[in-house]
Amino acid sequence: MPQTLSDLVSRRFGEQIELDPEQQFSDTHILQLQHRSCRRFLQTPVPEKTLRFLFACSLSAPSKSDLQQVSIIHLESKDSRDFIHSVLPSMPWINTAPVFLLFCGDSRRIQTVCEMHNTTFAHDPLDAFLNTATDTAMVLQNFIIAAEAAGLGCCPISAVREFTDQVAEFCQMPDGVYPLAGLCLGYPEGAQDISVRLPMSASLHKDTYNEKNLRANIKDYDKRREEISPYESQRQIDLYGLSDSYGWSSDKARQTSHTERLSFKHYIRKHGFKI
Repeated sequence: MPQTLSDLVSRRFGEQIELDPEQQFSDTHILQLQHRSCRRFLQTPVPEKTLRFLFACSLSAPSKSDLQQVSIIHLESKDSRDFIHSVLPSMPWINTAPVFLLFCGDSRRIQTVCEMHNTTFAHDPLDAFLNTATDTAMVLQNFIIAAEAAGLGCCPISAVREFTDQVAEFCQMPDGVYPLAGLCLGYPEGAQDISVRLPMSASLHKDTYNEKNLRANIKDYDKRREEISPYESQRQIDLYGLSDSYGWSSDKARQTSHTERLSFKHYIRKHGFKI
């Protein structure tokens, strides 16, 4: 396994970078560059004291205007775990992870604050939704970094939004609260693969947006991705057939060629965000 920071960057992005010799780097940077999703867990329980500490770390994330519009629901009981596994049976790691958490956008708390002080919550609904979603995403990422620093593995589960109504009903979420993502948590079973990313040059811009080399970057990334971790199957063969060259861009073009999670949009509009 690569040991230097430069090697870790090269492995992830396929690009070489020079590090500033005057800049101090830490184990946190190594941790971030070595991040990987974990889908195989030991059955070792995660101590409650460890969980509480990780919650403290995660909720220390930045918050838009200090509104603190995030809630975390720990699905701990057997009934709760059986429920979440039943709605997402295609993801067995949900059932085998010792801990499953729901990270939720929460504008209910601020609406309660407004009621307490006889004011009206009048923020634009779209902006209010984005604020809750952004806050929740930052708390989720903070949790993942803290968990990995403690030797734990994580796998975010965005698919909970495919069953928003069922999840919200089971967890008794009031209007203004919605599940943004689930998270499997536990001690990893063995080393798991690192997902290589697009070259940074495809995502970084200076002063203005620049897509001059975007198509070339994507084609190069397809080749590198196929060499390191080729896809085992192809999506929607009935519509698109079998491709001789099936890379990341082929997979994502097929994945996004149909609508997804319309029920989440309907739930959001009906339960607190008139967007």
